[in-house]
Amino acid sequence: MLEGIKVLSFTHFLQGPAAVQMLADVGAGVIKIEPPGGAFERSWTGFDAYVEGVSMFFLLGNRNQRSISLDLRDERAREIVWRLIKEADVLIENYRPGVLQRMGFGYDDVREINPRLVYCSCTGYGSSGPYLKRPGQDLLLQAISGMTMLSGEADSPPTPVGSAIVDQHAAALAAFGVVAALQARERTGKGTLVESNLLNAALDLQIEPFTYYLNKGPLWPRTNPPTGSRFHPSPYGVYRTLDGWIAVSLTPTEKLAAALSQPVLAGFSHPKDNVRRRDELNRIVYDALTARTTADWMTTFDEHDIWYAPVNDYPQVEADPQVAHNRIIMEVEHPQAGPIRLLAHPVRYDGAAPPLTRQPPRQGEHTREVLAELGYEPDEIDTLVEAGAALTGRRTA
Repeated sequence: MLEGIKVLSFTHFLQGPAAVQMLADVGAGVIKIEPPGGAFERSWTGFDAYVEGVSMFFLLGNRNQRSISLDLRDERAREIVWRLIKEADVLIENYRPGVLQRMGFGYDDVREINPRLVYCSCTGYGSSGPYLKRPGQDLLLQAISGMTMLSGEADSPPTPVGSAIVDQHAAALAAFGVVAALQARERTGKGTLVESNLLNAALDLQIEPFTYYLNKGPLWPRTNPPTGSRFHPSPYGVYRTLDGWIAVSLTPTEKLAAALSQPVLAGFSHPKDNVRRRDELNRIVYDALTARTTADWMTTFDEHDIWYAPVNDYPQVEADPQVAHNRIIMEVEHPQAGPIRLLAHPVRYDGAAPPLTRQPPRQGEHTREVLAELGYEPDEIDTLVEAGAALTGRRTA
């Protein structure tokens, strides 16, 4: 399918590698460009899942690729990258926004050398906006997008999904965007800047409940059963505060000891204590966080570089400044329902989402039009419709 397409991968963690892997699986020739120490996912895994010293986290997202390791501080290594860029069809990266640009490999730089290149950036919240410097990590996006408020018992804490579904969906959207841009290049001869981010992906995953909320108001209260992750080390979850909830993710215990004023956490000195003593650590964090308000903890966590996010329900999501900046919610005039609000296409192409050119059609609205384009004569179409073989609307009998 994508045989002959050359892809350069500047990716790590999960979102970027998963997107690249999708392209590699359908035939693209992928070169993964790694720093001297290797990609992050080689040295980290949830569930302490190393087998013979190999990270399962790396293996699950990097198949069907070749690896080249370069120190991009060396000008000779940078020249290698430029040679690769000149021959590439696609470049995919998920470094923090601006990192590749500062290295001289931003979109405006590379398209001067290769104007046919499809350049895909995978980010947490988008390439601009108030959340530009926030860590983009799956749990945090589940919290901020309202997803954690969808599951669990009626009186249980907000419940995160026990898998990195936002990362994976954003990866699929990135791969889709790349393929769409490659198809456009066949017509125009020009490359495209494709942008996929975790926030838009998280909202797109909730397209059904969030659209119901946008058009009908608050959803029904939560019921059974609760869910949660069973493989992340502590602290990783949604925690009660004095007046609400906060999500905390993948934070070193030494940082937590200072932020929470809990010197006991300094005793978790072994690198795997957050796995071996997971329940004990989790209880300390849980109890400490109940002493202060969410707003207080957010201020403290910003000061100590703690990975956290407020736990939003849909009213907060709707009013969120990054959601507004991303223009992921659009209002359209439906011929039957009137003005309604929907989630826009989550991927950005050269800075813009594809426009709405057709409303969601009524059943069979274009049956006759499509059959005519296929060469059917009007009387043949009438026969097909009368026989029920081709429908122009819902059958009532």
